[in-house]
Amino acid sequence: MNGINRRRVLRGLLNGGAVTVALPLLNCFLNGNGTALANGTPIPVRFGTWSWGLGMNKDIFVPKKLGANFDLPEEIAMLAPVRDRINLYTSFNGFRDAAPNLCHKTGWVIARTGIAPMNQTDLPGETIDVTIAKKIGGTTRFQTLTATATGDVRDSFSYENVNSINIADWSPVQFYAKLFGDDFQNPNAAEFKPNPRVMVRKSVLSGVMESSKDLSNAVGAEDKARLDQYFTGLRDLERQLDQQLQKPDPRPACVLNSAPKEDPNPGLDVELVGARHKMMTDIMVMAVACDQTRVFNMAYAQSAAATSKAGYDKPHHTASHEEAVDAKLGYQPQTSWFIRRALDHWAYYVEAFSKVKEGDSTLLDNMLIYATTDQALARIHSIDNQPMFTAGRAGGRIKTGLHLEGGGTPSTRLGLTAMKVFGLDVSSWGTQSNTSSKEIGDMLV
Repeated sequence: MNGINRRRVLRGLLNGGAVTVALPLLNCFLNGNGTALANGTPIPVRFGTWSWGLGMNKDIFVPKKLGANFDLPEEIAMLAPVRDRINLYTSFNGFRDAAPNLCHKTGWVIARTGIAPMNQTDLPGETIDVTIAKKIGGTTRFQTLTATATGDVRDSFSYENVNSINIADWSPVQFYAKLFGDDFQNPNAAEFKPNPRVMVRKSVLSGVMESSKDLSNAVGAEDKARLDQYFTGLRDLERQLDQQLQKPDPRPACVLNSAPKEDPNPGLDVELVGARHKMMTDIMVMAVACDQTRVFNMAYAQSAAATSKAGYDKPHHTASHEEAVDAKLGYQPQTSWFIRRALDHWAYYVEAFSKVKEGDSTLLDNMLIYATTDQALARIHSIDNQPMFTAGRAGGRIKTGLHLEGGGTPSTRLGLTAMKVFGLDVSSWGTQSNTSSKEIGDMLV
């Protein structure tokens, strides 16, 4: 390298502020085969989630064949283009123990926290994305990003606790501006200088943090807990501002698309939700490629999905309970139609990441995406045999193209496996019957 590396810059001053001018993005910034930066730093591995509502119809969803080259029954036939990039997990169960089966909540909360909630307001533990973000999300501008295709800011499946829910971005226009607006520092730009607005915010925030040190000692225990949570948020903001004042590492995969001109019309018709999902997905892909975050979440629908269909008088959730089972088909055809539309967009989500070249592989190869739902058979609110997916190879640590069966073991085995893949020092995950200490070994390289 002859002393040249991605940190090599020209330094100077402009109007009293430090200015650095970086070298352009060169091939020598990657190693010989494109698997790491030239100094040996590996290309980062990211974690994402995706969610859909109201589960599946087992007879037309679950493949008969296990392992590689599994068959694609009609409800998942649209996954053919991505079959070799995903894994499907069936016959894994959530256990409620002494907790009630809270319709459209118990299943997804167990899958994402390992704990059965006790009531509709209970959000126990923290979701798996938050746990993994504490390990890998500290060096990016956003520790996590959470988005929804529903158009409703409340539709988030990510939280630290009941008082700290990661609010979902819902507007493509606003999401793009948040990520790539005036405060965005292009990692591949030839020149870099600190943003004066960010410098002012950092200065003001530092003053606020300094003046607040004694405040928590003057209030009661409940208010102290609230203040601690609030100050945690401020410290995360301070970290974001610090990150924006440093020259980011080059990211060859970071290529920006044009900003969306307008949001899709509001509403839950599948066409509108689909358009919103595609726009939010494309923006999220850019955010990850540009290293704005390494942990991200996307919701296609609410847990009790309310997507609607032109010419049909019931939304998905209502249909799942009121539509008759077709005697010839053996399932509810309209309900299945809604599930198929959701999985169309799971396929789009996976393909979108797979199309971005990164080193000698793709963005998808350098991540693990964990997809969950709220029920198995929504008509009876079953949480046994809830299907799960993963996508991506986590930097070569995960095998793909597999149908894996759990034999009734806890669904938390998948979450535990993901945590270990990302280097978390955990021997088990979950509580009571949802406790798992056994990884899914067949998915590991």
